[in-house]
Amino acid sequence: MIDPTLLLLILLTFIIHLIGTLSYAARMAGVRMRRIAVSFSLFNILVLFSRIANTFQQPLLAKRIETAVAAGIQDIPTIDFRLILIASTVATIAGTLLIPTFQRAFGKLISRFSIDRSLYRVLLYSFTKTGIRQLKDTISIPRTATIQPKQLPPGILPILLVNIAGTGIWTVGVLSSLYAAYLVPELRVTAGSLAAVVNGVATLLMFIVVDPYMSLLTDDVFDIKIGEPSFRSTIVLFAGSRLLGTLFAQLLLVPAAHVIAVIAQIL
Repeated sequence: MIDPTLLLLILLTFIIHLIGTLSYAARMAGVRMRRIAVSFSLFNILVLFSRIANTFQQPLLAKRIETAVAAGIQDIPTIDFRLILIASTVATIAGTLLIPTFQRAFGKLISRFSIDRSLYRVLLYSFTKTGIRQLKDTISIPRTATIQPKQLPPGILPILLVNIAGTGIWTVGVLSSLYAAYLVPELRVTAGSLAAVVNGVATLLMFIVVDPYMSLLTDDVFDIKIGEPSFRSTIVLFAGSRLLGTLFAQLLLVPAAHVIAVIAQIL
């Protein structure tokens, strides 16, 4: 049965992964509007909501584990963790389907911000009749042609695999660390602290391998080495690999928890 705390955890996870997936659309909007720096800056406002959600998610889940351990629960339930991981998958699917709409809406935001040069004025304009009508006009259904790239960029397949691995590790990092608290309740604080190490590995994979490649593709569009349609198709591939990463996290949950438990005992 889903209690209010679990429902809140699912909602927070959904927000985190929805915003993470929509970052691809923000990059596409920045490329189309030739305002990549402004695009990233404005999208960071949404990232703040993701960080806030992440800030509340971990202590809420940790309290849930602490309560269960204190109650002397011997069984190791996985359903709560599985539901949270399912929420990350559903959010990624939703974010991927919203990429065309969000790209257009975000492009309107960039264009309006370039005129008003004030986020406050842009927000006010968004609630006017004209602003609401323009937002309605941005609604777009994903087209099949977008996910059928005519030619893959060189070296993209290993990058996609790294993106799958990095997303999977990052998605399951906190969950596996707290799940390990069931395995070694006497070391649950140590096990929970190892979440930062696990997420650090995922962050390294993303920042050292994936992000530079994405930045290079972005520059290639500006240099007219690849066209915008190919870039959009590539972005969809990255969103797809992110989706596979959330599914990979389901497989990693229990094995990663056991590894973390062993490491906690060794330290």
